[in-house]
Amino acid sequence: MQRNRIQPSFNQHAQGANMVELHTNHGVIKLELNAEKAPKTVDNFLSYVKKGHYDNTVFHRVINGFMIQGGGFEPGMKQKQTDAPIDNEANNGLKNEVGTIAMARTNDPHSASAQFFINVNDNDFLNHSAPTPQGWGYTVFGKVVEGMDVVDTIKAVRTGARGFHQDVPLEDVVIEKAVIV
Repeated sequence: MQRNRIQPSFNQHAQGANMVELHTNHGVIKLELNAEKAPKTVDNFLSYVKKGHYDNTVFHRVINGFMIQGGGFEPGMKQKQTDAPIDNEANNGLKNEVGTIAMARTNDPHSASAQFFINVNDNDFLNHSAPTPQGWGYTVFGKVVEGMDVVDTIKAVRTGARGFHQDVPLEDVVIEKAVIV
């Protein structure tokens, strides 16, 4: 009998893996963070989780066929304060594919702070292509390992405009708490 013939895929990444659960009003999304490929981004995200920053925030931008974005607003579109922005690590080889989590940012490539998004499509145009303002891309730093059905439910909610914001869920999609597991 051969031992260790088959290794479960999740064991390949178990060493040094960081897992976070987003408990939403639609269910739990479990994330595996890749500290090896995106160390600054993972440290930043975990810092926000530890401080409770994501607790009682909403997915404020939902576009089916693109992504669901959260981490920056409380219900009622009340913006949360953030720490200083971090360096863009999008040249790490990770791609904006279905089920990956990446940092949201402004047009400044190095402006990501707390907001993140989960890709619900393969968004190749968001990948790093060059160290230029147009080519920096968006840093992928992990993936959904459980709860993609929850992501699929969220991506299908009805959206509209709220103030200056577009694609806002008509009924709040709340991240009740984010916990390290």
